[in-house]
Amino acid sequence: MPTLTNLEAVRTALAEELERDERVILMGEDIGVHGGVFRTTDGLQARFGASRVIDTPLAELGIAGIAVGAAMTGLVPVAEMQFADYIHPAFDQIVNEAAKVRYRSGGDWGCPLVIRAPCGAVYPGGLYHSQSVEAYFAHVPGLKVVLPATPYDMKGLLKAAIRDPDPVIFLEHKKTYRAIKGEVPDDDYTIPIGVADLKREGSDVSVITYGLMLHHALAAAETLAREDISVEVLDLRTLLPLDRDAILATARKTGKVLLLSEDTLTGSITGELAAIIAEDAFTSLDAPIRRLCTPDSAGMPYNQGQLEWLLPNVEKITTALRDLAAY
Repeated sequence: MPTLTNLEAVRTALAEELERDERVILMGEDIGVHGGVFRTTDGLQARFGASRVIDTPLAELGIAGIAVGAAMTGLVPVAEMQFADYIHPAFDQIVNEAAKVRYRSGGDWGCPLVIRAPCGAVYPGGLYHSQSVEAYFAHVPGLKVVLPATPYDMKGLLKAAIRDPDPVIFLEHKKTYRAIKGEVPDDDYTIPIGVADLKREGSDVSVITYGLMLHHALAAAETLAREDISVEVLDLRTLLPLDRDAILATARKTGKVLLLSEDTLTGSITGELAAIIAEDAFTSLDAPIRRLCTPDSAGMPYNQGQLEWLLPNVEKITTALRDLAAY
C-alpha cells in the first residue's frame, strides 16, 4: 500500500469520487487554478475541468447556499470553506436549510452535501485561523460531523461522506495535513460514519479523543507504557452521531476516563461524552471523569509560546493520565 499524508489522502479521495460519479462537483475559494490554500485540490481542475472543480467568490454564505441548491437538484457538491474560522457566515444555510431538508420533506428529499473545512490551532494562525468549530455543528440534528485523524480514515470517511444522502460537515485538522503519514489502500473503500476506532488497547485508563489530539494521546500512552500504565485510546472519528457503544465499552473496561479535546472546555464535545458515561456507565467508574481541553480563551494567541502554553500537549496529557491512573 502507498504511504500518504493526510493531505494526499484527502486529494486522493476527492479524485476517486470525481472519477466515480459525474454528479460530484467541488467548489470553493481558490480550489481550482491554485489548488487550494493547502493544495488539497492541486491538479484536480486540470484533470476534471472548471465545470466540476469550481473557483467561487470569497463568500461563504454564497458557497453554502449554492451547494444546498445544487444538492437538491441532482448534484453532489463538496464545498470547501478555506478555513473553519470562515464558516460562520454560512451557518444559516447549513443549519436552517441543509440540516432541515430531510425533516421538512417527511423523508422524501435528501441534501447530499459535504462541507469541508480545515480546523484547529496552528502557529501563527492567531484568532482567525485556529478555531475548533465542531461543537457548534454537533448540536444540530440532521447533520453528520466527521473529524478524522489518520490518512486511512481521512480517505475512507471522506468517500463515505460524499456518498451519504444527507449533509456532512467534514473537518480536517490543518496541523495533520503534512505531519501525519500512513498506509492507504489503492482500493475503493469507505468507513462507516458514526463508528469510533480503538487505536490502542489498554487496561488501566482510557482516553477518548479525536483529530490532532489522537496523536498526542498515542504518544502519551507510549510514554506511560514504560511506567507500566496501560492506556486505551479511542478515536471517535465521528462527532455526530457519537458511537455510544464504543464510548461506554472503554469506560466500563478501565473505569477511568480522560476526555480530550483541543476545543475550549465550556460547551465542548467532552461535556456530551461525560454525560453519556455518567448516565450509562457510572457504576463501572473507579474515578471521576476528567476533561482536558483548551482553557476558555476568546482566541488563539499569535505568540508561539503562549499558544503552546494554552493548548493540550503530550506532557499535559501524560500528567493527567498518570494522575488518573493513580486515583
